[in-house]
Amino acid sequence: MKMKMKMTKYFSSASTTTTAGLVLLLFSAAAAAYPLPHHRHHPRFASHNYKDALTKSILFFEGQRSGKLPPNQRITWRRNSGLSDGSAMHVDLVGGYYDAGDNVKFGFPMAFTTTMLSWSVIEFGGLMKGELQNAKEAIRWATDYLLKATAQPGTVYVQVGNANRDHACWERPEDMDTPRSVFKVDQNTPGTEVAAETAAALAAASLVFRRSDPTYSNTLVKRAISVFAFADKYRGSYSNGLRPFVCPFYCSFSGYQDELLWGAAWLHRATKNPTYLRYIQVNGQTLGADETDNTFGWDNKHVGARILLSKAFLVQKVQSLHDYKGHADNYICSLIPGTPFSQAQYTPGGLLFKMSDSNMQYVTSTSFLLVTYAKYLTQAHTVVNCGGTVITPRRLRTIAKKQVDYLLGDNPLKMSYMVGYGPRYPQRIHHRGSSLPSIASHPAKIQCSSGFSFMNSKSPNPNILVGAIVGGPDKQDRFADQRSDYEKSEPATYINAPFVGALAYLAHSFRQL
Repeated sequence: MKMKMKMTKYFSSASTTTTAGLVLLLFSAAAAAYPLPHHRHHPRFASHNYKDALTKSILFFEGQRSGKLPPNQRITWRRNSGLSDGSAMHVDLVGGYYDAGDNVKFGFPMAFTTTMLSWSVIEFGGLMKGELQNAKEAIRWATDYLLKATAQPGTVYVQVGNANRDHACWERPEDMDTPRSVFKVDQNTPGTEVAAETAAALAAASLVFRRSDPTYSNTLVKRAISVFAFADKYRGSYSNGLRPFVCPFYCSFSGYQDELLWGAAWLHRATKNPTYLRYIQVNGQTLGADETDNTFGWDNKHVGARILLSKAFLVQKVQSLHDYKGHADNYICSLIPGTPFSQAQYTPGGLLFKMSDSNMQYVTSTSFLLVTYAKYLTQAHTVVNCGGTVITPRRLRTIAKKQVDYLLGDNPLKMSYMVGYGPRYPQRIHHRGSSLPSIASHPAKIQCSSGFSFMNSKSPNPNILVGAIVGGPDKQDRFADQRSDYEKSEPATYINAPFVGALAYLAHSFRQL
């Protein structure tokens, strides 16, 4: 069961102006800001096989697929499911992803997952080598569904399945017999945050397919434009109109302003249409561009929007977005231990810790933002100044690598929190399909309530959901590996999505020992 974790606001502030006395220091720091070159005599070695982890982080998405599975499906213990999704409202909503360990399709986290997978490919796809095609297929599985969900103008279908009824069962997606209720937002029941996130996902994905499939890319960006216009025109939170169905699972606590800024930022990047730049210039302040909420995840996109828009200033030299470099720097300064503005908490073992429920999603999203902002800073030959402490791009990459390494096994328990990676990883993840016998081994239907005998057993899951990243340890680095503890043991698509980009960077930059 996935319950909504409340977003905590972290205050940070940092000076982004540099005094004359700092100029020389900044100049020399910028010169040192690049990753070490791959000289024959100075390779950088890694204790982890990032390439293997990258492969598995993408493979995971095949285990989360809903709908009719393709012939090249690699996680073979999964079979077709949800083939009549949408029929309750006479629409085709077959496909897409189950968000986590249950059998509901929640549109809000699915769209964010799609945006982050796309951003991973946009920034680091060139480093993915043989995995680029698999990453694109993972994105397309989502966008094909999001195109179906937005096919009717002025409507976005945002959920398939009744979460409360679903959570009362423990059954395979292939067996599910709980109501496949369909929920939508429209002008009468607005859902600005979910619609704007869907627009962001479609816009970001259009960039992924621009060269390889320009027709598909064009379809995505056109749909993104119309969905964003709907989100902006009919404002309101879907947590209000659909409260009994989306709460407490994926309520939006951060409001919808962050998604409007984020959606506009992605449309600006995808279309280069000055309309979106003007929208950001006029509305940025009221949409919370300078707020001090420093938690980036499926609910709150402010930090992601700041990093994304800082690129337009740093690399494309869009002077009117100058402030976003400062906003992005504030976020970075809040993360760096020992700086005057540090707000982040870390476990004794060094893991970034935001909250007890699914903390690893913030570890993966933060790691991605660190390597991405480091890339932008390097391209612009600049650094971050945290109250007189100069933070180079290399320092950001070092922090990100430490978080990734912790997740992969460099931690007090020597436990990899990615299933199937390393010698020791979670065996009892909170995931119905993984924990129940597969169709191949048990063809007969497993009824709703009889599945709980498997859920409550101490046995390891029979099906390995390769690449799944679980919620992770507590703030004291403890992890019990209990199936019932969904806060720690449940995987989710939005935990993996940003990790794909971080791993692609590290796989390219470090050789395995």
